[in-house]
Amino acid sequence: MNKSILYGAISASIIAAFFVGMETSSMMLNKNPFGTIFDKIDKNTLDDLPEVDTKSLIRIESQTDLSNTKSRLINYIWRDKGFPTWLPSVQSVNDARFNDLENLDHIEALAVIMEHNVSSNAYLFISKNHGDKLVVYQQGHDGGFINGKPLIQRFLSEGYSVLAFSMPLLGDNNQPWITDTDLGPIKLESHDHLRFLDSQNFSSIKYFVEPIAVSLNYLDQQYDFTKYYFVGLSGGGWTGVIYSAIDNRISQTYSVSGSLPTHLRLENEIGDYEQTLPEFYRIANYLELYIMSSYGEDRKLVQMFNKYDPCCFSGTRHLLYENNIKDSLAKLGSGNFYTYLDETHKEHKISDAALQVILDHMKE
Repeated sequence: MNKSILYGAISASIIAAFFVGMETSSMMLNKNPFGTIFDKIDKNTLDDLPEVDTKSLIRIESQTDLSNTKSRLINYIWRDKGFPTWLPSVQSVNDARFNDLENLDHIEALAVIMEHNVSSNAYLFISKNHGDKLVVYQQGHDGGFINGKPLIQRFLSEGYSVLAFSMPLLGDNNQPWITDTDLGPIKLESHDHLRFLDSQNFSSIKYFVEPIAVSLNYLDQQYDFTKYYFVGLSGGGWTGVIYSAIDNRISQTYSVSGSLPTHLRLENEIGDYEQTLPEFYRIANYLELYIMSSYGEDRKLVQMFNKYDPCCFSGTRHLLYENNIKDSLAKLGSGNFYTYLDETHKEHKISDAALQVILDHMKE
């Protein structure tokens, strides 16, 4: 089926659903009218995808392959300078936006200044009588981690401390002017602008992961946390997979509407600079990153999708590769991979149902 037929079928389904809804509104009160439309979109999308031998795309067949791939990713990100060992600048803060959080002992601000004066400003929320477990929360492209305040509150209420990040250039992070380019001055307002900074000696992909690495260095030094969880929405879910693939300090990763393998994406899902960097994904494609994020003793990756997500990665395309990831992990002898399909809403978010699944997994 070509795209014009697919889009025509979608439009026809939407129009039909509208008029049927006009006549049978009482019936629709008991059934989500968007369900039928999205089910048809999902079916047509799957039928329209070319057949791919997913197993053949996975080049990681041994622990040696996995270790070598991890080393190559780290070398690409930090240009052979090695995984960062330095610490962030830290200070206690009193932020009125978070004064009403319950079970909160105090907040620390962790600042990481990187090349070209690009900064990351994260908050460490220490819970009262905090235990030995911490959640790394990564917000997506829709703003700063203030948007995740309800989730931060829930984790605090459950006794977890939280280290919260915004994506580069978003939230409380800066958007500096770059003057040393061949194209003239550029203000970094979009992730797609970052490609203008890349060179043989520098990769902007580090902006997405270095603040996490440096902040965890501080936590390792100053606190006694024994387990780190990673929870991310959208671009934050993408970050969770990438970061946990290169740092085994993350025990469990929960990626919500974060990514799909490139060959399973629709036109509007291709993504920003960081999701489409060819040199990076030639080292490890998304399937291999899922394996790396899942691999290890007491480690797991849970990919979570909103079936009716209006933004991206809706439907059930994860079923086309789920078993391949599990088979690879079984062959490697360690690690766990799960998926969860949220059918409770039609938004781009971490729903209450998904959050409960995350909390249940974390307590296992």
